[in-house]
Amino acid sequence: MKKIIYITLIFVTALSCDVLDAEPQNSISAEEAFKTKEDINKGILGAYASFQSLSYYGRTYSLFSDLAADNLAHPLAATATAYAEVNNNNILPENGSVDGIWSIAYDGINVANNVITKVPTIADMSEQEKNEALAELYFIRALNHFNLLNYFGGVPIKIIPTVGVGNLDAPRNSVEEVYSQIINDLIFASDNLPVSSNKVRAGKYAAKALLAKVYLYKKDYPQAKTLASEVIAEGGYTLLQNYEDIFADDASAESIFEIAFTQLERNRISEYNFPTSLNGRREVEPAQDLLDAYEANDERFEGSIAFEGTQAYAIKYDDLSLGADNFIVLRIADMYLVRAEAEANLPSPVVSAVQSDINEIRVRANLQPTLESSISQLIRIIEKERRIEFAFEGQRWFDLVRTDRAIAVLPNVNSTNQTLFPIPTDEIQTNNSPGMVQNPGY
Repeated sequence: MKKIIYITLIFVTALSCDVLDAEPQNSISAEEAFKTKEDINKGILGAYASFQSLSYYGRTYSLFSDLAADNLAHPLAATATAYAEVNNNNILPENGSVDGIWSIAYDGINVANNVITKVPTIADMSEQEKNEALAELYFIRALNHFNLLNYFGGVPIKIIPTVGVGNLDAPRNSVEEVYSQIINDLIFASDNLPVSSNKVRAGKYAAKALLAKVYLYKKDYPQAKTLASEVIAEGGYTLLQNYEDIFADDASAESIFEIAFTQLERNRISEYNFPTSLNGRREVEPAQDLLDAYEANDERFEGSIAFEGTQAYAIKYDDLSLGADNFIVLRIADMYLVRAEAEANLPSPVVSAVQSDINEIRVRANLQPTLESSISQLIRIIEKERRIEFAFEGQRWFDLVRTDRAIAVLPNVNSTNQTLFPIPTDEIQTNNSPGMVQNPGY
């Protein structure tokens, strides 16, 4: 892409490392950087580190999905104009925060691609170790491509590393082509990753869980049902009895895959959610429509929202002083609702199966199980349950767009053109491929 990437050897002692920008004299070639199994492991950690960026899971990426939809709003007193554009669904192509999402995702892809090319050359790795390393890198690459696809539509598929000034220009691929690449990467990952209890590095069931979501988004409902069922039955994850406990500590029994944060590599999610009276910036706040959507006695309300006086604010990620709470990307509750939605969209759905999966979520939230038997109404219940269950976890916008419900639900979305974010101006101006074109309406 437009960024010039240098492969820099980064020594780390923990997963949550930073990919540092280095002056050219401090950079070394990939040939020198990757010689041993340990070097490959460091490279994999560097690929994960892109997810920690403030443009990514460290703040913007997840906030924008709720802000573009109807879970978050931009307060009148807030100052971030980039956030106001997203809230109003009137995003300019030069929006710096949107550019940040695009750039950091491709940075992560590029780091992964550079390490991928070196894995086959490492003498002290067995074939199984090489396949496991490649599988983890393919998972990282797939997650980045999937996240780009969900915001921007068809994007350039990058599977060859960019080093120096070569290979910068790339055309946009079709949505189907991007899905195909993501699925191929995740099938390899799920086939070759070991079963793992490490929540901040991908294991077999993290790959299967992400693949289940990809199939759901692609509307391949039989595959989505199959993969979600495998994760539920075999992954060893359990719904916590108390909803608040999901976010009380990192790596709970419900979590499948998380992005690691520490006080050294911190996120700033709580800073942008918390009121100024609590030393936050309050660039976003829970939308009144979301507050009104909770049913009486829904325990997810207190696990998601707090009040400072009359000001509501999101509290799932509440470590304001250190920003050291991990961000949960995949958890088992999602698999129940993925399976419910997939079943409901099959040609001959089993109503009791859809009800059962919905009720796993509702009963945990202290709500009465649904007795609804209409499939069309059950699909709407799933939509609402996803909204409430994953409020402030960065899923709402994608759910409305992928189900073609954004225009019907969101008052600020009047055209399908608004269901994709603009390709950043910087990319349009510097990517000289004739296939790099702007999304319609921008």
